[in-house]
Amino acid sequence: MAELDRLVTESRSPYVDLDALSIGEILRVINQEDATVAHAVAKELPRIEAAVELIVAAFRRGGRLFYVGAGTSGRLGVLDASECPPTFGVDPELVQGIIAGGDRALRESIEGAEDRAEEGARDLRARGVSAADVVVGIAASGRTPYVIGALEEANRIGAATVALVCNPDTPMARAAQVTIAPVVGPEVLMGSTRMKAGTAQKMVLNMLSTTAMIRMGKVYSNLMVDLQASNEKLVARAVRIVRLATGCSEEAAIEAFRRSGGSAKKAIVMVAAGCDAEEAQALLEEAGGFVRQALERAKRKARP
Repeated sequence: MAELDRLVTESRSPYVDLDALSIGEILRVINQEDATVAHAVAKELPRIEAAVELIVAAFRRGGRLFYVGAGTSGRLGVLDASECPPTFGVDPELVQGIIAGGDRALRESIEGAEDRAEEGARDLRARGVSAADVVVGIAASGRTPYVIGALEEANRIGAATVALVCNPDTPMARAAQVTIAPVVGPEVLMGSTRMKAGTAQKMVLNMLSTTAMIRMGKVYSNLMVDLQASNEKLVARAVRIVRLATGCSEEAAIEAFRRSGGSAKKAIVMVAAGCDAEEAQALLEEAGGFVRQALERAKRKARP
């Protein structure tokens, strides 16, 4: 009990008449508190940058990114990881989410799963985590045994470690190389860290994965050029990306996308550089997968 009393995320908000408010008043209170989250995250930008640098370095040496958490924190990690393949066209193994209690815990509470540090270490070993990888432990409290166990195991293995917490001076911070700690204050509903703390965690996870993928060439301009066009909606989005990136007509974008074999990235280079699919692929390979650099190479080659 005393430990909970010391946690910012477990402290009591001033809204002690919450149950007596009207629906509109409750909504305004929640919205007012949510508006403070981005400011708390902004204070952590230097630590978020340091974490992204670790992740990009890991990707460049063939490593992977693992999110580890329990409850809401674990679900948010799994969510961010699961969005990376369709958004950035990466292998599902590159970014993985690990949650205490396994997949069943995504839909229901698994009592006691978060209290066993040895299971965090075991689940990390089961994924074959190595010194090439990065492990991001996520817990609003910063003291979840399952996550601490995973971070300590990652340190033992030699992997880079990051803690994402919503309290200052936590055990997880002491177990990680980099600590990101947006302190969002008491929840409107005391202790319900799926609210502001969860929002802060999701914002940070979005920043980690998106920025790392941009630095890996998965984005051109502000367009997700490596998306997997796996259904009708995504094919239409890919064609639109080609059109927006090159300024060509929809018909030309559709044709280039078809001839590219369903690669928006390759189709963009084909249209912008005036080359065929094979030449576009070679340009991209020379440029390490970066569209902008591929187009610069094409311009240099075209000069007399």
